[in-house]
Amino acid sequence: MNKCLSDKQVLLFLMLWDTTHFILDFFLNFLSASMRLKRNGSYTLNRKSKGKPNGKKPVPEEKKLYLEPEYTKSRITDFEFKELVMLPREIDLNEWLASNTTTFFHHINLQYSTISEFCTGESCQTMAVCNTQYYWYDERGKKIKCTAPQYVDFVMSSVQKLVTDEDVFPTKYGKEFPNSFESLVKKICKYLFHVLAHIYSSHFKETLALELHGHLNTLYIHFILFIREFNLVDPKETTIMDDLTEVLCSSSGSSGSSNGSGNGSGGSGSGSSSSSSAGAQNHVKER
Repeated sequence: MNKCLSDKQVLLFLMLWDTTHFILDFFLNFLSASMRLKRNGSYTLNRKSKGKPNGKKPVPEEKKLYLEPEYTKSRITDFEFKELVMLPREIDLNEWLASNTTTFFHHINLQYSTISEFCTGESCQTMAVCNTQYYWYDERGKKIKCTAPQYVDFVMSSVQKLVTDEDVFPTKYGKEFPNSFESLVKKICKYLFHVLAHIYSSHFKETLALELHGHLNTLYIHFILFIREFNLVDPKETTIMDDLTEVLCSSSGSSGSSNGSGNGSGGSGSGSSSSSSAGAQNHVKER
């Protein structure tokens, strides 16, 4: 029993150390890039002009910059993430899911914060990923159309509330996880995927300018392999980024395919609905 507890403590310590190292490295790169952009006078990247609007809608960029080979090969480590996401011996599954889900929440929140000033209600009027538009659903199941920053705020606020709830993510010894824990983790992972996908589809240029695309790629690989390992997100939900997933995971030597046994988003009343319809003007799918 003592040995099991000791192994667990060592593992959790290593995970905490890895998280701390990632965050410190992340901030150092971000601060360095920010200072460089300010010196070069190019910190106004992708901001809207304060002049009068010309009434013309911006032409969407068809080319996916994040798929360019010179950028997909960038990452901060060559670690074998397929091994990292596997459940260690002597560790309870729910504890492993809780620890990793909380870590991914903090990392994705941190990654988004670096481009949040460019993700505004004006520049991102809808929560869009490629040709798919996501809606938020409140606690009563009411569909809410919102801007991307509003959607991300809904996601981060709701996830923060869950991961800090002792009844949902217990941290005290002997306290049991709720029966709905797995479905809640699935819901959280679905939300976090939407945020990651939006960063790639709408703010990859800014991420490049800050030279944080290596961090983003590494985080994406780790997250995708984790949700695949435990079937936490319906493969249909992540199809929209399959081209990126194939390139990043195969090039990292960590490709893994889901067996499709996951139950999808888990929980009703929030997230994206399974139905989709083409928009009358722009043929954007709604979810």
